[in-house]
Amino acid sequence: MNKNFDNSLECAQQLDQDDPLAFLRNEFEMTVTPNGDEEIYLVGNSLGLLPLAARDYMNAEINKWGRLGVRGHAETDHEPDHPWSTYHEIMNEQMASLVGAKPEEVVVMNGLTVNLHLMMVSFYRPNKQKYKILIEGHAFPTDHFAVESQIRHHGLSPAEALITVEPRPGEELIRAEDIAEQIEKHKEELALILLPGIQYYTGQVFPMSDIVELGHQAGAIVGLDLAHAIGNIPLDLHEWSADFAVWCNYKYMNSGPGAIAGCFVHERHLNRSDINRFEGWWGTNAETRFEMETVFDPIPTVDAWQLSNSSILSMVPIRASLNIFDLAGGILPLREKSEKQINYLDFLLAENLSEEIEVITPKALPERGCQFSLRITAQGKDGREVFHELEESGVSCDWRYPDVIRVAPVPLYNSFTDIFRFVEILKRILRPE
Repeated sequence: MNKNFDNSLECAQQLDQDDPLAFLRNEFEMTVTPNGDEEIYLVGNSLGLLPLAARDYMNAEINKWGRLGVRGHAETDHEPDHPWSTYHEIMNEQMASLVGAKPEEVVVMNGLTVNLHLMMVSFYRPNKQKYKILIEGHAFPTDHFAVESQIRHHGLSPAEALITVEPRPGEELIRAEDIAEQIEKHKEELALILLPGIQYYTGQVFPMSDIVELGHQAGAIVGLDLAHAIGNIPLDLHEWSADFAVWCNYKYMNSGPGAIAGCFVHERHLNRSDINRFEGWWGTNAETRFEMETVFDPIPTVDAWQLSNSSILSMVPIRASLNIFDLAGGILPLREKSEKQINYLDFLLAENLSEEIEVITPKALPERGCQFSLRITAQGKDGREVFHELEESGVSCDWRYPDVIRVAPVPLYNSFTDIFRFVEILKRILRPE
């Protein structure tokens, strides 16, 4: 038994009392059941909760629109306020800190898949020798779709140009040595490596720095899909020297359904005259933009990849969420709390349901984020039915085919009591009296 935990409600309550970040929960609106009871919200890996400040920020911009109209692009009428033309820039430093980048290397724009396509326009430049792309075999479908369509766009066949790395037979996780083996095996033809920071189904953290190093040794470009990593685990994109990365902001970044996404390009690729890039008016030098010249004058930062001005109203929740990360002291204190919550949930599941469930997420803390991927092994219990029973019992989680229930205690707003109550409900479902 873990000496820091026991199997009681009092233990959970004491852990909450001792939690220096417990106050952050009050910065969010907790969801409720149809009966009006507060839910146990464990699905921040799919959609984060609403930051309360987002309403005030949103109302401020709507009111500004009403008062100033078009002048709002250049003027401010309340503090703290920012003109719309530079609104995206005010978040660069905060966003950069969460991915381990320089402010000039990150930008908020578009959606994840759009950004992925824009990155491949620049960084997937196949030739007769180097034309293959390496992804994981069970990658989130958008990665498959984007990569395969880019391959076809270049007149190539995915059957020839697409390489996948898979778990070994009978295993759930992808071994680091198997990724390395695929890179080495195909290094002469490998043009691009695109792998996730965290695998969406299993919750496995990939060895990102090692992948970047091995990819560059093979002469390949390395891009990372951070949809499940940003706001979840510490990242260090600049030091790892990743070429590019993309992410969404609606999961752990709590920026609302369909939120504008984010993008990273390493500084060595910035302000290059030889880079291939889809270009738009908003990527031009702000000082000369309104001179309406037809010669592209790129901004000397990742902003050069912007095609058009982003929706201000869609960026507002991102600002509200980033400010909460600042209140927490950044990602490191949150990760410290997350690791404690991971250990606590591991303990409760082992103590109470070791014969009824299988946790397919890696055991070692460096190899996992806050997501638990659970497979129901209790005799006579169907996993999808158990998922529906959890939902009916006031637990928000999600189901991923073929047979996994995903739950994610998010340290920004989930309490240790949430975790305890979840296990008690799951125990009641799997061990009915």
